[in-house]
Amino acid sequence: MTSVAAAARTLSAFALIAYIGVATAQQAYPNKPIRFIVPYPPGGTTTPLARVIGEKLTESWGQAVLVDNRGGGNTIIGSEAAAKSAPDGYTILLVAQTHVVVPSLLPTPYDAIKDFDPIGTVSSTEYVLALHPSVPANNLREFIALAKSKPGTLNYASSGGGTTNHLSAALFESRTGVKMQHIPYKGSGPALTDLIGGQVQLYFSAPLVVMPHVKTGKLKAMAISGDTRQAGLPQVPTFAEAGLPNFELKAWYGILSPAGLPKAVSDKLSTEIARILAMPEVNEKMSGQGMEPFISTPDQFAARMKADFAKFAQLVKTANIKLDQ
Repeated sequence: MTSVAAAARTLSAFALIAYIGVATAQQAYPNKPIRFIVPYPPGGTTTPLARVIGEKLTESWGQAVLVDNRGGGNTIIGSEAAAKSAPDGYTILLVAQTHVVVPSLLPTPYDAIKDFDPIGTVSSTEYVLALHPSVPANNLREFIALAKSKPGTLNYASSGGGTTNHLSAALFESRTGVKMQHIPYKGSGPALTDLIGGQVQLYFSAPLVVMPHVKTGKLKAMAISGDTRQAGLPQVPTFAEAGLPNFELKAWYGILSPAGLPKAVSDKLSTEIARILAMPEVNEKMSGQGMEPFISTPDQFAARMKADFAKFAQLVKTANIKLDQ
């Protein structure tokens, strides 16, 4: 045997061993804890959602799924941490629509589409317009009239620039002709605290965040998006019922991994998460949080992300939405 032939056989053997090692690792996935990054601080919608999914994954696979809140930077801090992680299935990222909006508002150290692999959407939610009780308006028409009479004096909170509640308020301004002041926070928790305290007057929020406080009278709800009223807030009319038709605020949440995830691992994650979302007890928990399970394949999620990236880029441009620093 020539030295060249021997070398070729040796290289082939190493390649086969490497292939078998990768295949075995993928088949054994997961064999250690999984880090589930949430690019928001605790206290909002995303952390309870991540915990519900993480607990069920732990039950299914016998490996801990550790929720890692990495808030701040308009979700950039947590998303960058995920993008720089190994694409091995041991780091996943829970995102909202904000993920495809922020790049239209400021530079990001990653490409929101190319640097991530989609696993699938997990839920969707409508949005509620909640006011501090001190605001002298008892319904949506009265609030719009009040805001028009005092342009630029009412402060609205958001969980960060470029978030769905920021865009919702900007769209509301565009549709109604009112002018308000944007006050961005680092997550829903701090925004809610200041709303209840009266430091800001209004907030477009997922039902989960404001529902308990509406029920106790600490906040009052003017309207909710969607075609029908929600079971958790049956007294709150839809925007159409309240006099503002075709005002769509529905948001989605989904799970990403760093780009380059092996297909076998992606398929395993996607299939198991879809199974979890179909569980009656998970449906019940989501419903109690004002959410609906929203199942999609990686390819379907990829298409949605690309479409929403383009849609929100156009909205940011035409509505002249600025990022408050």
